[in-house]
Amino acid sequence: MPSGWKSQRHVRQVAVNRLCRGEVLVVGCGNSELSEQMYDVGYKRLTNIDISETVVTHMSQRNAERRPGLVFQQVDATQTPYEDASYQAALDKSTLDAMASEEEGALARSMLTEVSRVLAVGGRYVCVTLAEESVVRLAVEHFVGLGWAARLHCLQEESGGEEDSFALPVFVLVCTKFRRPMATPLLEMCLGEDGAPARLASVADLLTAVRERQAYAVLKKRLRTGTDAGANLSLSLCHAQSGAPRYTLTVQDCPPGAKPPRANHFAIFIVPQGSETAWLYSAAEGRRQLAASANFRRLVVAAMHRNQEYADMQAVQSELSPMVMDLAPPGMPANQQVPFLSVGGDLGWREEVSRGVSALSGEYCVENVRGEDGELYRRLVFLSNAALVQSESRLVPASSASSHKKRNKKKSKPTASCASLPVDSGFLCCAHHEVMVAGLAALGVGSPENKGVPVSVLLVGLGGGGLPQFLRDFVPDVAVEVVELDPVVMQVAQEWFGFRPDERLTVTLGDGLERIRALEEGGDRLFDAVMFDVDNKDTSLGMSCPPAAFVETSVLQKVCRLLTPRGVFILNLVCRDSALRKSVRERVSAEFPTILSRKVEGEVNEVLLCSRGAADGSSDAARALPSLNRAAKSLQGALLSGGNGTSSRRPHIDVAELLKDLRVE
Repeated sequence: MPSGWKSQRHVRQVAVNRLCRGEVLVVGCGNSELSEQMYDVGYKRLTNIDISETVVTHMSQRNAERRPGLVFQQVDATQTPYEDASYQAALDKSTLDAMASEEEGALARSMLTEVSRVLAVGGRYVCVTLAEESVVRLAVEHFVGLGWAARLHCLQEESGGEEDSFALPVFVLVCTKFRRPMATPLLEMCLGEDGAPARLASVADLLTAVRERQAYAVLKKRLRTGTDAGANLSLSLCHAQSGAPRYTLTVQDCPPGAKPPRANHFAIFIVPQGSETAWLYSAAEGRRQLAASANFRRLVVAAMHRNQEYADMQAVQSELSPMVMDLAPPGMPANQQVPFLSVGGDLGWREEVSRGVSALSGEYCVENVRGEDGELYRRLVFLSNAALVQSESRLVPASSASSHKKRNKKKSKPTASCASLPVDSGFLCCAHHEVMVAGLAALGVGSPENKGVPVSVLLVGLGGGGLPQFLRDFVPDVAVEVVELDPVVMQVAQEWFGFRPDERLTVTLGDGLERIRALEEGGDRLFDAVMFDVDNKDTSLGMSCPPAAFVETSVLQKVCRLLTPRGVFILNLVCRDSALRKSVRERVSAEFPTILSRKVEGEVNEVLLCSRGAADGSSDAARALPSLNRAAKSLQGALLSGGNGTSSRRPHIDVAELLKDLRVE
């Protein structure tokens, strides 16, 4: 047993307190002092077994005079000679941990079978363990399968923070035998010896709770000596009853050289609901910026999870206070007041309006949130990557008057569901979508010489449909074909994001690569713009948009052949791997000599505007910039004029500003 705990006597006392005063079988006693200490406090009916003859002989001799009633026997715990139901308790200190690694757990299962047999009704198996996942799963599944109850106590580390103390917590597993096996498993988790038990629904939930406590202990150990500003340490805290993730805590220390005031040791920042995906809170650099502005030695950024209920800021503070104080920086005075920081003093607001499952992308939810600007937004989030907003649209308030009030009074929680509110098709929530629209200035859209000239766009990736609808509603004489792989995304776009295809906005359901191949082989359709705005489901790569196959040379060549002479290829690239980004850039430039790029502020996204030559036919990208800037004014005017006249709302976009920071690649 590790040495850095509230003394081994405390661990043993917890185990002893779980027992009764009847016959006790100590399984794999070894040379531990546990049985001797139990005997001394009144537990006289102890039978200690061990497979080692040497251990049994030594322990018998050691206790012959002082503890004549303490029995030691050489017995194989997997094949005991004892009668059925002959013991009231079985005590195991780390024997299960040792045996579970042998013969793929076969020895441990045999031992547990014997324990089950020799325990009487009402008897308890008490196991002191470090709770390796495979060990806990083996034991709990065994006893639950027999209809027993299982409770796991997580013992708290002694305060004092010794440098050499063991990081992982010690657990005591208590399994109780019933006369009639329980049809529904009774699984509970307790913090400490006498903590209130939290009921859990499944063995998987119990294992999740164990991992949470272990991760918390390891993080606390690591934080005792401080971290660097780039450590980016985080963990999830689960709901005590359901086991579902409830908070994600990320620890951010101040950067080297920063000197916060001496009193500013530690603070907790509560991220408003619905804002957890914002760059300031979700990106490492954003959190560093947040910590620097808060000016504390250590800032813990606490994000609340969707599908969880939170009463108010005071309730959240009360819930987090007992745990986050363990994450304080070293050297902080014991009586130091720790402030809870927030934006606007409230928890924000979130309303889930739909949830479903896509065969291609997994579980998703559609939710309404209130932004920090006071406006209401609707989001599509795939829960396999809950930190990423797949699509977002701004909602139109019930009346302009209420919108005015919302902006000019203290934020308050909406009093009714906003599920029926329409989306504002003139507002693009994604900054990279604005840049992609602005890139159409390369086509000369809106200029007098191009008045009435059709504009054809092929867009791979639908999402909520905000980008293609904006194009249809505001770009003059446009025709858009969208290719979307997932029919569920199409359904969600229509049901919750107001997506309405028509003769100028069509959708092809299918693989984008296959559609590009078919169009290129057909040879009868060309496009003025081909746009890639499709995400990568493979999160193991350093490029989350587009999938790697979309930027292979063969695909880029097909895209090039699908473009009209004035055509432009517009790529939304999200790549954190610098080497991979360089490789993609080289492949794109091999097919498109003229490339202009625009980084999206506060995001990883960058938009590449690619063509086969500048406006005068040369391949000098720098010479394309002046003409593009002039064309921006024409496009801006065309968008503001109402485009195709299908929307009563004016677009919120500044083309010239978006193109101002274009960079020559």
